[in-house]
Amino acid sequence: MSSKLGKIPDKVKAVVENTELEAFISSPLRYRHPWELLWGNISKGNACVAGDALHPMTPDIGQGGCCALEDSVVLARCLGEALLKNSGGETKDKEGEEGKEEYERIEMGLNKYANERRWRSFDLISTSYVVGFLQESNGKFMNFFRDKFLSPILAGLRLKKADFDCGKLSIS
Repeated sequence: MSSKLGKIPDKVKAVVENTELEAFISSPLRYRHPWELLWGNISKGNACVAGDALHPMTPDIGQGGCCALEDSVVLARCLGEALLKNSGGETKDKEGEEGKEEYERIEMGLNKYANERRWRSFDLISTSYVVGFLQESNGKFMNFFRDKFLSPILAGLRLKKADFDCGKLSIS
């Protein structure tokens, strides 16, 4: 087994070799249909999903890491806007009311984040799946069709997906 590890430091190799096989946990990959994003919950209460949990995709369009960074900017903006909203200058009698209002504002910010990211994530997952399917397809006709006609279209799709404006983060 250690021959399959390649060139790694001896300390790392020792850890792998001395770890019991039962200590490794393996979970099978599961395909999730992109439309599950459209009908599913992205946020619930004061919790939401982001990154790969929100938009699992193949590396065919090279947008996984970029999309996770987009998530972080949009999430920060939505939460920042929600938390910085003035409550109308009212003074709170109890700390409990203030905490409840803050919780509701966080929930509102997460819902806004979910609405903003839903279609972008759906678009990227779907495009990634289609591009991967076309790139992996074989056969004389498919090879000819892909090389002569689809290559410029696929290249254009990749470039379009990289051009996305997340909005601006502002400090108020």
